[in-house]
Amino acid sequence: MEQYEPDRLSPAELAAVRRSFRNGRAAMTRRSLLRASAGGALTLGGLGALAGCGIPAAGKSQGGVSADDHSAKEKVVNFSNWPEYIDVDDSGKHRPTLDAFRKRTGITVKYTEDINDNDEFFGKIQPQLAAGQDTGRDLIVLTDWLAARMIRLGYVQKLDASNLPHAFANLSDQFRSPDWDPGRAYSYPWQGISTVVAYNKKALDGVEVKSVSDLLDIPALKGRVGLLTEMRDTVGMTMLDMGKDPAKFTDDDYDAVIARLQKAVDKGQIRRFTGNDYTSDLSKGDLAACVAWAGDVVQLQADNPDVGYVVPDSGYMTSTDNMLIPNKARHKTNAERLIDYYYEPEPAAELAAYINYVSPVADVKPYLAKIDKSAADNPLILPDKAMQAKSHAFRSLSSKEETAYQAKFAKLTGA
Repeated sequence: MEQYEPDRLSPAELAAVRRSFRNGRAAMTRRSLLRASAGGALTLGGLGALAGCGIPAAGKSQGGVSADDHSAKEKVVNFSNWPEYIDVDDSGKHRPTLDAFRKRTGITVKYTEDINDNDEFFGKIQPQLAAGQDTGRDLIVLTDWLAARMIRLGYVQKLDASNLPHAFANLSDQFRSPDWDPGRAYSYPWQGISTVVAYNKKALDGVEVKSVSDLLDIPALKGRVGLLTEMRDTVGMTMLDMGKDPAKFTDDDYDAVIARLQKAVDKGQIRRFTGNDYTSDLSKGDLAACVAWAGDVVQLQADNPDVGYVVPDSGYMTSTDNMLIPNKARHKTNAERLIDYYYEPEPAAELAAYINYVSPVADVKPYLAKIDKSAADNPLILPDKAMQAKSHAFRSLSSKEETAYQAKFAKLTGA
């Protein structure tokens, strides 16, 4: 097999994958500990494939490889997504938005919850994509950094804008043009993921927390602060706190952040680096404050009035999980119709009301308010313009940067 060394996973990156499965976002599902009922485990085969085989060089031209589109004759979409990441009725047997799509279009969605981790899933489909074969999937959902890699390698198809009128018109401004897919030529967000500072008011006992600096420096919080094992979230939030732009930082900027965090670790300020498992500690008060994912905060607040959050004046990190059409998909047009469907306000509102992540659909608020007024008024689900203006995305990394940065972060966290 021809090797493409820059995209081979380094030992540091493999450690990051394993760390993610022990206590990162992948340790549970896309929904929080409070509602999740299914989780995934990284298969030995997945890690073996990633470690043992480099990624074949992709063609220089982007745009992917199309196949004969069978959408007109085969009314189906094969859709792979993360567990617990779509609306389900009370019986647990039906997905209302997908059922409504089928009734309207005649297209059946074969929905599979088989993405438990970005790297593991990439290891599963990469051999087929490298060989120019159909993966058996028409639509997949990947986090932005892996979506960027898929686009760069030419593994996904360019979208036909004529099939996406609602998506083009209704995409929220804050998600319109990431540096890895300017103008959204290859992807559209499924949901947004915001990172904020959360706290337990009772555990703070009068201490006021407004920033990442407060987490790292206030003596009264020593040993009761949590940071995330996701490098882009913890580093990004600290970078903002230090006045640096996560979209434009240098190696020196990154090293300064690591040094800042190391100082806090050395003096015992940080209780631990966590994934979704911080939710239990925060709710109980074992963590007084932490860097947290907004979707978890929304769900914690439903059961614990002591849990609150703050968006620092310096801003907050945002990322996206994105819908993409892999090469050789048999039903590209049908997949585009499904993407576009989720940018209509009604199904977008139903989805947001159920999963509580950031809706990427603009002007969905009145539709969500009919379903759940509190969700419609929650800026963690529907950021207002002021909050949107504070959002920042972590810039795309080269393979060399990814390897170096993950190694430094792994050393910091003790992974």
